[in-house]
Amino acid sequence: MWVLLILMFVAIWSFFSDVPRSQQVPFSDFITDVRQDKVEWVKIKDREYRYQLKGDPAGRREERVTIGINSEEVNKELFAANRGIKVTVEKEDASPLWASALVTWLPMVFLLVMFYLFMRQMQAGGGKAMSFGKSKARMLSDSNNKITFADVAGIEEAKDDCEEIIAFLKDPKKFQRLGGRIPKGVLLMGSPGTGKTLLAKALAGEAGVPFFSISGSDFVEMFVGVGASRVRDLFEQGKKHAPCIIFIDEIDAVGRHRGAGLGGGHDEREQTLNQLLVEMDGFESNEGVIIIAATNRPDVLDPAILRPGRFDRRIVVPRPDIKGRVEILKVHTKKTPLAPDVDLEVIARGTPGFVGADLENLVNEAALLAARQDKESLSMNDFDMAKDKVLMGGERRSMVISELERRTTAWHEAGHALVAKLLAPNTDPVHKVTIVPRGPALGVTQQLPEEDRHTYSKEYAEARIAVLMGGRVAEEIVFGQLTTGAGNDIKQATNLARKMVTEWGMSPELGPLAYGENEENPFLGRELSSHHATYSGNTAKIIDDEIRRIVMTNYDKARSMLTDHKQELDRLAEALLDRETVDGFEIDAILEGKPLPRRERVNIPTYADKRDQREKRKPASIFGTPKPVPSGG
Repeated sequence: MWVLLILMFVAIWSFFSDVPRSQQVPFSDFITDVRQDKVEWVKIKDREYRYQLKGDPAGRREERVTIGINSEEVNKELFAANRGIKVTVEKEDASPLWASALVTWLPMVFLLVMFYLFMRQMQAGGGKAMSFGKSKARMLSDSNNKITFADVAGIEEAKDDCEEIIAFLKDPKKFQRLGGRIPKGVLLMGSPGTGKTLLAKALAGEAGVPFFSISGSDFVEMFVGVGASRVRDLFEQGKKHAPCIIFIDEIDAVGRHRGAGLGGGHDEREQTLNQLLVEMDGFESNEGVIIIAATNRPDVLDPAILRPGRFDRRIVVPRPDIKGRVEILKVHTKKTPLAPDVDLEVIARGTPGFVGADLENLVNEAALLAARQDKESLSMNDFDMAKDKVLMGGERRSMVISELERRTTAWHEAGHALVAKLLAPNTDPVHKVTIVPRGPALGVTQQLPEEDRHTYSKEYAEARIAVLMGGRVAEEIVFGQLTTGAGNDIKQATNLARKMVTEWGMSPELGPLAYGENEENPFLGRELSSHHATYSGNTAKIIDDEIRRIVMTNYDKARSMLTDHKQELDRLAEALLDRETVDGFEIDAILEGKPLPRRERVNIPTYADKRDQREKRKPASIFGTPKPVPSGG
């Protein structure tokens, strides 16, 4: 960029200064040219004589001479007879002194300023100018980071392991007197959204030592050697500020298995990883520099980076249980006004599998819904609607669908719900069923477990497949035709049956064996990696037969149930056509033949509706209605 600016400045300066150039010649040459009648014309300006020789057709070449003394003698030579020299006397330039100085010094000042800015950027680093080999790590200060361990909830064991590092930094002698040493590296592992980066921010807020933060992708560039250079520069900064903490987010971007990928065994990423391995535990000591890294793909990391001495401690950041979800909700609703009917434990019980990021998003969606209704606080109904939006997608009430598609969707979702009710307790309770289009689906049947599930039984998996087949079976029984609405259900059922056979050993024909281990290349996509069959063709046929048997067995089970309970299926579908959405309690009442309680529909105004209302309001006139004036005299 700086080179372009300099070239542009030089080009502009040359363009505007494109005047005839004159050449300084000795005084003796000038007198000789005059006496030999070689001079065409002379222009005199103060003591400067500019002249042109005869025979220059272009008229571009000028000679210049400055006369210090004997100017009268020179003038006599010029005005002598028979010379024919055209002499012109020009007035002295009346431009002020500052203008001449500006024209003279402005280019130099411009170049000096550019040179100063260029050197300043080189010293500042940050990947600009010539500093692309410098580390992009940012040092967090106490003023920029106000997150502490009090803001971290729901992952108590992981938080306790991190607090031990802070305790060591504040009182190292307590551990050293027993022969202990501080961990050189800590690897935070867990699903996305569980709070790994939040833990690192809390560490930065509590540590009281310099904290450097960088992403794994910041190391690797298209230029060979830049990544390794940035690793060296990062650890040099760390040594200067020791004791300190260096946090590398998404370390799998640079720490994947070596020797894999299209780049061969000597690409830029591997050079960067090798340098990282050396810096973390090589010949040189890094006392006082603690590395904390976060990843949600520990399975793809190189074994060398995982060994003790580099990452001494691996902290698993799990999904929170119900108690953890309550604590997380308390943290996120700390500054949110809640209505008296809000029960955080009920919300936590109804959100199994949610991580911290999901719960934060849930509270935010509830707050946005309450704001659209101009409420002063968040009610339980706001949280319920926010949960439905997060789980099932936003409603698309403006979508136009035909009456046949609407009825087909109603019986399809009723089939799912009825099979789930009939197969309880081997299925998750039905939370809500709707035929209002949400996201890409025309209807949704939402099931939520009453408690967190960590393992699945064979009965649960088979019941799940039967529930998935319930929608397709209901369409066949009532309408006698097949639609594409069951496409996703069939895909889920097939994948679940395949896992039962090849991963979980739930097939009596094949036994407790695993087939088709995942041998895909960790640095390539599934399509590019080479597959090695770990079983014969005959076994593959048995696997396909077993998958088909499991799916069709539960398909027949769902068909038998819906045929025997056709009246309950029709009642549930009619209720969906009438109410569009029913919850689990209303489904129980429908199946028992009880009348449904009256329900007031909550209409959340859209921003388009509010805009139309504002446009309809006309400002009242400050003048009253004019009274009629009687005519006549």
